[in-house]
Amino acid sequence: MYKGLKIQAPFFEIGPKAYLYGEEMLKLAQVIDKTALKYDVDVIVTPQYTDIKLLADNTERILVFAQHMDSLPVGRGLGSVLPEAVKAAGAVGVMLNHAEKPISMEEIEKTIQRADEVGLGTIVCADTVEDVKAIAKMSPNLIVAEPTELIGTGQTSDSNYVLDTIRTVNEINPDIMVLQGAGISNGEDVYNTIKLGAQATGSTSGIIKAADPYAMVEEMLYNLRKAWDELHK
Repeated sequence: MYKGLKIQAPFFEIGPKAYLYGEEMLKLAQVIDKTALKYDVDVIVTPQYTDIKLLADNTERILVFAQHMDSLPVGRGLGSVLPEAVKAAGAVGVMLNHAEKPISMEEIEKTIQRADEVGLGTIVCADTVEDVKAIAKMSPNLIVAEPTELIGTGQTSDSNYVLDTIRTVNEINPDIMVLQGAGISNGEDVYNTIKLGAQATGSTSGIIKAADPYAMVEEMLYNLRKAWDELHK
C-alpha cells in the first residue's frame, strides 16, 4: 500500500469515463474543486489520460487519478500506459479493474506493486464479496465495491452487500478505505449509502447525464457531508 496518499473519509469519486475531455472536463473539474473545498471533502476525479496534467495544474482540492495503467517497466510497450508517465503528468493515483476496463487478479496485484514503487495511490474496483476479499489481500489504498450489473442503472447496492463488503475489508486490512459505488443517481442515494456506514461513494452518469451537472455535484457533495456528519458527530 502506498503510504503517501492523503485522503480522508468521507470522500467521493467522479469518473467522467469517455464522456468529457479538454476544456469541458476542466470546467467540471473546477466546479468539483470549489464544491469539495466548500464542504471539506476529498474528491477523486479520473479524467482522460491526456487531461491529467490539465486538471492537476488547475485545481486545488481534487485528487486526480488515471483511469487505468499497465504494470510494464520503462522500455518497450507501444500503446501501454506507463506508471512513471502517469505520475509525471501529475496524477496522485490510479483506478484499476473497472467493469469497463477489467484486468486479471494477477495483473491487479502487479499493477498495485508498480503503483507503490512510483508513488501512486490505488483504487481498485471489485464486483462480488469474494472479489473484494481477494483484492483486499493485495493492499490497495482504496476499494470500490460495486456490483457490475448495477453500474449506470440507477439502482444502488442493497444494505447486505454494503455491510458485507465493508466488514470483509476491515477484517483483512482496516487501513483500506471502501467506496460503495454503482447506481448513485442523486443526493438521496449518496445520503443513504453513507448512512449505511460507507466511507465514500461516487457517480458518473448521475452527474454527467444530469440536466444540470454542476448542480448535481453540489447536491451530491452536500449530502455526502450531511450524512457523514449526522452519523459521526
